[in-house]
Amino acid sequence: MIDKLLKLVVDNGASDLHIATNEPPILRINGVLQRTEFAPFNLEQVKAVCYAFLSKHQQEILESTKEIDLAYGLDGVGRFRINIFKDRVGYAAALRTISEKIPTLEQLGLPATTKTIAQMPRGLVLVTGPTGSGKSTTLAAIVDWINTHRAEHILTIEDPIEFVHRSKKSLINQREVGNDTHSFSAALRSALREDPDVILIGEMRDLETISLAVTAAETGHLVFGTLHTSSAATTIDRLIDVFPPEQQTQIRIQLSNSLKAVLSQTLLPKKDGKGRSMAMEIMVVTPAIANLIREGKTSQIYSAIQTGRKEGMQTLESSLAELYKQGSVRIEEVLARSSKVDQLRNLIGSDVIGAE
Repeated sequence: MIDKLLKLVVDNGASDLHIATNEPPILRINGVLQRTEFAPFNLEQVKAVCYAFLSKHQQEILESTKEIDLAYGLDGVGRFRINIFKDRVGYAAALRTISEKIPTLEQLGLPATTKTIAQMPRGLVLVTGPTGSGKSTTLAAIVDWINTHRAEHILTIEDPIEFVHRSKKSLINQREVGNDTHSFSAALRSALREDPDVILIGEMRDLETISLAVTAAETGHLVFGTLHTSSAATTIDRLIDVFPPEQQTQIRIQLSNSLKAVLSQTLLPKKDGKGRSMAMEIMVVTPAIANLIREGKTSQIYSAIQTGRKEGMQTLESSLAELYKQGSVRIEEVLARSSKVDQLRNLIGSDVIGAE
């Protein structure tokens, strides 16, 4: 059953598979949920499928914590990130497909600025966006570019490990939270004694992890991390709000010195129904933006991004407008991703938006 389900995911080009009690397996294809022709799974079938992915130790963790993250690979089929959790009825699972082949920056269609970021010697770079927006894939492509072109020691801390990297010009060590380390913060504290040049943090979840990441960036490392935020300005606010009020002035100063770039991305279904397109806001921390961060004027960051095209910056709205003008996405999808519709009207034309 496991083999059949995972093969179904790959054969249909689905990004996700959902398993729940009293439902057939459900696929997400091009961003849309679609029920399969399987009969609905009962409580025992769902538990059997979920437990089939787990070792005895992992089953004990699930029973204790009511949720668990892991990665699972099936030879000849693919690799999957899995979250199993307890719900009102019983257990349920969400599986995300992970490409076994790491895509290049060019294959993802990422802006040239991402290659410039991959060449940075030090500092903090954040890739943000909602769940399922391709953050892990973007980071994997950047890390693979560094691995191919630079002789560095790259250390990743992930939960779970998604893309499997093999050392090329660089040396790569990948650590999985739970299996190889107790927590992101514990691994980060240890990382500074492991002679890394580049550190990837799968998710910056708490104050200690964020604080250690900023410290690592300040001490000469290139640090990549992810957050679930929708723009550069909200990313800055989220980072600072994690800290108690008496520490916020200090963290503003630290971020103004260590933060190098924020990439905020979202995925839109293509008009032809074949795949999805990425829209990305890019903020590069120039002296002017560093000053805005230091002085707590994050509301002015959007305007600075608008005028920063020469430094490789772009707003989410300009990226969305470009996708629409190319004819690859529908206007309603563009509007749904924007919090600044007035800006879109200026970039696309209010008459076009009104007509559609």
